[in-house]
Amino acid sequence: MCDTLTESDSTLSLHEEALKEAERHKWIESQKIGRDLGRAALLEWYRIHWPHYCRIKRLEHLQGRRRWLEFDDDHFGQLYMLILEGDLLVDRVLDRFYAGMENLDIICWSFEWGLSVERVVDLLIQLDMNRARLEPVGVE
Repeated sequence: MCDTLTESDSTLSLHEEALKEAERHKWIESQKIGRDLGRAALLEWYRIHWPHYCRIKRLEHLQGRRRWLEFDDDHFGQLYMLILEGDLLVDRVLDRFYAGMENLDIICWSFEWGLSVERVVDLLIQLDMNRARLEPVGVE
């Protein structure tokens, strides 16, 4: 659908890329303290960053910026036209997801600001951010 938008023609694995991020975190934190922190540093990265990392990657997939193996290919780029059209409500909802807000927070926000709750709910259904609630693989 939006293949020309991807930063890479290949489909990336969220789990593989997350492990690379966790390894970078381990290296940086180990350098700070002057010794190898080992598995504890990897677990720390997953504990602190994994949920937000998954949300960001889900949004990249929906926007057509990067294709991720763990997310349904049928949804790749589905928000592209809305973003291209400059739909301000889409932009505001995406800002709230990037900030870590959940669906209910966004619905309450739309009530407070007098926005079309029906339109916001429609966008939330399209985003289906609950699909970004993945369990890390190989990390216990």
